[in-house]
Amino acid sequence: MNPAMKLPLILITAFLATAIAEAKPLKVFILAGQSNMEGPANVATFDYLGDDPATVPLLKMMKGSDGKPTVSEGARITYLTGANDKNFVLSGKLTAGYGSMWGQDPTKPGRNIGPEFTFGLTMDAAFDEPVLIIKAAWGGKSLHTDFRSPSAGPYVMPARTRELWERHPQGAHGIPKAEDRQKWNAEKIAATGVYYRLMMEHVKNVLADPKKVVPGYDPAQGYEIAGFAWLQGFNDMVDGQVYPNHNQPDRYSLYSELLGHFIRDVRKDLSAPKLPFVIGVMGVGGLKDQSPSMVAFRRAMAAPAEMPEFKGNVTAVQTAPFWSEELGAIDEKRGKVSQMGHFLRSKHKDHANKDGTMTEAEQREYLKKCEAELISPAEVALWKRGASNAGYHYLGCAKTFALMGKAFAEATLDMGKPQKRP
Repeated sequence: MNPAMKLPLILITAFLATAIAEAKPLKVFILAGQSNMEGPANVATFDYLGDDPATVPLLKMMKGSDGKPTVSEGARITYLTGANDKNFVLSGKLTAGYGSMWGQDPTKPGRNIGPEFTFGLTMDAAFDEPVLIIKAAWGGKSLHTDFRSPSAGPYVMPARTRELWERHPQGAHGIPKAEDRQKWNAEKIAATGVYYRLMMEHVKNVLADPKKVVPGYDPAQGYEIAGFAWLQGFNDMVDGQVYPNHNQPDRYSLYSELLGHFIRDVRKDLSAPKLPFVIGVMGVGGLKDQSPSMVAFRRAMAAPAEMPEFKGNVTAVQTAPFWSEELGAIDEKRGKVSQMGHFLRSKHKDHANKDGTMTEAEQREYLKKCEAELISPAEVALWKRGASNAGYHYLGCAKTFALMGKAFAEATLDMGKPQKRP
């Protein structure tokens, strides 16, 4: 070799060695849960963030100078979900549209967001290396059955529920008749853990070949599973058969146990024993909702973060502070109008149609008048600006979901920092 070429080759070799040493693995984050993790907030509600000076910077992160939702260059997403009894996967650059897909074209991102949008944008800003969000979410799924993880074992009916069933062989209030209970048990066994397995299969399939989702992925650098965020709970909270001890402070203690099993199993199945795990604690209704069930459920959801084995690597993020109180107040008024409509149709004795003589047109006109008296034009405009769904979906408010996603990301980043020795 020409001696004159040795120095450039040495420099090139040193440069490549340095570049390889400095290159970092792909950062992988997993998001899972039910309908609120799917994400029901329509992009039409984005500008509502601009009404609050505190969230104006977040809005600027979410929208480009052209007014369209941001398309991230450093973060990508692959999303397993389902609509109309069919599961499908959407993948691409992270942007708005990887939320709830009900009634939308499953071949491309839709018009809704969940926490994934600002979660991913926050992570993209935090890391020089590329970011991958693996999301798996379906509406109406429970932890006690659908997401039940292996170490939780089979579903066991609570003694109090079993006694209630025995007292009602003919069935009542959701209790199947005695002759239908064998079929109920078979269906319960078949449903147990299905969505845990689907979630885990999706994660493993993606990580078997990340290049399919992240075109620039370098296998030599590998990947790091850097966090997991969980947003689920409504189906468990309202299930009186699985959690029968109404108005008791420990009513949902089983949920805490199941979530503990879930965290352990996720870490075991992904070979990530200290994987940072965020629990998004139920926040529908906001801080004002202090009903016994809500208080007890929030406490049970957050409980695993206080277990000694999870100290420092599991964080409970309260989402109630992100609820829009002003939109919630309007929603309460809308609920009153809806209730009036029910009373009119049912000819309730204390309401205007108690004798049943009102026509459908007269009922609509009556409700329209009542609504105008309860809800001002300014409130109607505010509702259209900020809300796009029901209360159990955080009103479909993009501001709420944007704040949640950012908070989940920040909690994950905090857990990933080196811990100071005492």
